[in-house]
Amino acid sequence: MGIDLKPILTSCSIKPSDLSDKIIAVDAYNTIYQFLATIRGPTGDPLTNNKGEITSHLSGLFYRNINFLTENIKLLYIFDGKPHSLKFNEIKRRKESKQEAIEKYQEALEEGRLEDAKKYSQGTVILTDEIIEQSKIILKMLGIPVIHAPSEGEATASILTKDGTVYACASQDYDSLLFGAKRLIRNLTITGKRKIPNKNKYVNIEPEIIHQSQILESTKLTLEQLVDVGILIGTDFNPGGLPGIGPKTALKLIRENGRLEEIEKIKDNLKDVPYQQIREIFLNPENISIGNIEFDNPNNKEIIGFLCDTMDFSKERVESSLEKVKKSQEKRSQSLERWF
Repeated sequence: MGIDLKPILTSCSIKPSDLSDKIIAVDAYNTIYQFLATIRGPTGDPLTNNKGEITSHLSGLFYRNINFLTENIKLLYIFDGKPHSLKFNEIKRRKESKQEAIEKYQEALEEGRLEDAKKYSQGTVILTDEIIEQSKIILKMLGIPVIHAPSEGEATASILTKDGTVYACASQDYDSLLFGAKRLIRNLTITGKRKIPNKNKYVNIEPEIIHQSQILESTKLTLEQLVDVGILIGTDFNPGGLPGIGPKTALKLIRENGRLEEIEKIKDNLKDVPYQQIREIFLNPENISIGNIEFDNPNNKEIIGFLCDTMDFSKERVESSLEKVKKSQEKRSQSLERWF
């Protein structure tokens, strides 16, 4: 679900080149889910190889990261650990929503409504153990570090921005801001045009960056108060939030009262919300020691063996993509040599 903070946030558009030579912590599950949802055929089916194995995630991870490597953007993928017990209701809701999407997708296919089928198919995504393991394999072959978070991947990514290990974290959700991320980048893996749901219109999508310092300054809140705004709206740990309260109302209430406990009109509803626990999840997330982050060059032989020989990718296209990275690295190396 994520937290609906967009109406009270400000962001700045950026170009991929602005992130050159910077380390970005990526929410792996969020990113893989996007590729599985969007890289699909005309009827909404995911891409598959000649054995019927899903390859949408591998296609997205490989070709998108090739572009990042060419731009010298250093990505670090963080995979979720065990979810907090307070997230179980949200996980249950997602499963029910997924089942509903599967039923609507199948019905649309049977009735020949292909546009509807493709729309519903995006809600049918299931992250299997095999998909997760294959994703880790291709990332490691590309020389991209993989980290396993103790719990929420976005929490670990946010901590790494605070201690300076990474420049920013990348996710489509805003949860990272409540975990204290100094910078959040959205649309890092989505560029170009996106169709507006239920309309024959498209909008341009560009990467954007949100700075924590600007958010706290513009809203006149502390991080603790921003977390309280999130609790009012609804988080993965209290889906739906408090009745009748949207982002702007939540911001107004916290500005006027300082904290949840001081808002008189919500005291009855607040009794059923474990807000102290939720605050603790965001403000004091479980940390992890990751040591030195090491990046490596792509292992072309292993990549070709895995993608082309095992997963039936086009060898010509894969080799051409890897050549782009090689030429980019050689160009940067020549530029550095001119200084010596």
